[in-house]
Amino acid sequence: MPRFAMKRPSLERFRRQLASVDAMPQLCILGILAGILTGSVMVAFRLLLNFGALFFMPDADPEAFESLSPFLRAALPLAAVALIGFWLWPQPGRAAKMGISHVIERLAYQQGKMPLRNWVNQWWVGIVSVLGGLSAGREGPAIHLGSAASSWIGTRLRLPHNSLRVLVACGTAAGIAASFNTPIAGVIFAMEVVMMEYTIAGFMPVILASTMGALVSWTVYGAEPAFSVPPLHLDSLMDLPGIVVTALVVGLLAGGFVRLSQGHSAVTRLPFALRLGVIGLLTAAVAWWYPEVQGIGYDSIDRMLNGSVALDVLLVLAVGKLALTAICIAGGVPVGIIGPMLVSGAAVGALMGVIGGSLLPSVTTAPDLYAVLGMAAMMAAALQAPLAALLALLELTRNTEIVLPGMLAVVVAVMTARQLCRCQGFFLSSLAQQGLHPLQQPLMQALSRVAVPAVMERNLVRTPRVIDQERAKALLDSKPTWLVITQDDKEKPPLAMKAAHLARVLHDEAWLAEHEQIDLEEVPGQRLDLAPVHLEATLSEAYDTLTESGVDALYVEHTTAPMIRRISGIITREAIENYYRRKR
Repeated sequence: MPRFAMKRPSLERFRRQLASVDAMPQLCILGILAGILTGSVMVAFRLLLNFGALFFMPDADPEAFESLSPFLRAALPLAAVALIGFWLWPQPGRAAKMGISHVIERLAYQQGKMPLRNWVNQWWVGIVSVLGGLSAGREGPAIHLGSAASSWIGTRLRLPHNSLRVLVACGTAAGIAASFNTPIAGVIFAMEVVMMEYTIAGFMPVILASTMGALVSWTVYGAEPAFSVPPLHLDSLMDLPGIVVTALVVGLLAGGFVRLSQGHSAVTRLPFALRLGVIGLLTAAVAWWYPEVQGIGYDSIDRMLNGSVALDVLLVLAVGKLALTAICIAGGVPVGIIGPMLVSGAAVGALMGVIGGSLLPSVTTAPDLYAVLGMAAMMAAALQAPLAALLALLELTRNTEIVLPGMLAVVVAVMTARQLCRCQGFFLSSLAQQGLHPLQQPLMQALSRVAVPAVMERNLVRTPRVIDQERAKALLDSKPTWLVITQDDKEKPPLAMKAAHLARVLHDEAWLAEHEQIDLEEVPGQRLDLAPVHLEATLSEAYDTLTESGVDALYVEHTTAPMIRRISGIITREAIENYYRRKR
């Protein structure tokens, strides 16, 4: 019991420090914990894939679909959609929200709180979709699982919501870092795609989380990147026109992928079982002749970079795999998209390299350079994340000479998808289709970084509405700033009044002579109607509560024990606005 009493104040102090926008040391501690946890989750996810592959895959390789008989590899997608449908059908529609889009939505609208049911579903759907031969990646599930696990740390410790947002970014960065062994790209991906903002205080914990996630992955799988990339360099500036054409094609395909994945109203009206059946049949039909479209496809990338792949296979990977992934999304199967996008981009690049080499053999560099550039261009165009794609390219190749052509390819692909295809990026488009707009206004974005304890006034006392003069004097002994007046009617919210108003009438003998009992609602001065806000809320949540309730101040509730609440402070609209102006 004494040990518990010693720990509790330190945790309360830790929460109070996290409420501020400047809580960098505390956030860095959380970043380390989130990175280790997310790295462990990613390793567990990959081990489960390998474990499942033991039962029907040669050498327990979850990507060895080419070694299976045509009948078995065609049957796997049908079994996969049946299992996913059986699992998701009895659950409400919101339980089927998974992946990176779900993480962005929860970050924008729920301050980073993640539902447990969706987290459990992500394990099941992520593993079944990859092992079942659908065109699916592991990075989307890994980011969801890692972000939710990191957010759980903050929820479990009842940390302020502004720190939950940072924990989600930490889980995202560590998930990418652990999957590809690309810690820098993980950081930029988290800030550019998920958080959609850059701050120094946000960068530091995310960098630590990404580092720890990569280290956990290195411990189990080694320090090599996800793909074996040969030494690459640009042989001649004459390759630049070919790179531009390749990027144009990639940008058009990326825009088409985003459009196709949004589906059509006629498709969404179809019964869920029918949509799953179409997905399974289409995947089975293509997989009968081209098993390369199944699973993640990283083995195909290795062959493109370190060997030769037939032209028809390249064409199917470039278009077919991308289309099958989009059809899965449009049909309601939340598969990971990053892996299939990289495979398709590499196939487009390799195909363009082969065509260029046959037309201009003395000019065009080997197809493997075009394949790597195609990967970066596809990721950048489909996600509208050019910086994350460039850094992933740099870390995967560990070759600075490829950055210059990579920059050209990424810019052309992003501009093509954005201007010609009107593509906002896969995740933003997915949320916009649901009527959601995760991009926050600058004011709300800034207020989301701070929790109410950083601004609220703690110097207050609670009092009944009617008190005698002795009680009034005793209330002022502690020199409070605010009096919180509880109403006789328990249904009515409390009122707030500046203690200075009561102090003024206590020095007015004429007024005191007329009032043996002091009714605080009759004391001259302004009284504010109050609405409740939780201690863990951010200033953006508090501002929204003020606007929705139509009051000018909030009382901050704090749960000290089950069913026992106390008022910890008062926060006014003026205090929030003054804080924003001062920090800006």
